[in-house]
Amino acid sequence: MATHNDLGKRGEVIAANYLIGLGYELLEENWIHGKAELDLVAYLNGQLIFVEVKTRSSTAFGQPEDFVDQAKQKQLIQAATAYVELMDHQGEVRFDIVAVLFDTPNRYTINHIQDAFWPF
Repeated sequence: MATHNDLGKRGEVIAANYLIGLGYELLEENWIHGKAELDLVAYLNGQLIFVEVKTRSSTAFGQPEDFVDQAKQKQLIQAATAYVELMDHQGEVRFDIVAVLFDTPNRYTINHIQDAFWPF
């Protein structure tokens, strides 16, 4: 597996543990619909939360969250819509980004952006 894939998987584990520590219930990891993947699907206080995890080892090309562009948002919305329909969720929905930025191999910061974008 490529190094960037290892870093991404590591970031997803960190993000999942972070959210669980905040009291979120983790429902899904890497849920796939067509060509889109929902990194994490969580639940908190009656709200279904779709979480895109972005992990980087540098800000040379921008902050990790900057890579959730409109095309990526569109894919996430399509997958989330399918998930909501499949699960017959009737409550609120939101999209979060959890950005994990490593400055050394074992030191990182987390930027959790709630309601990062709003499609519904």
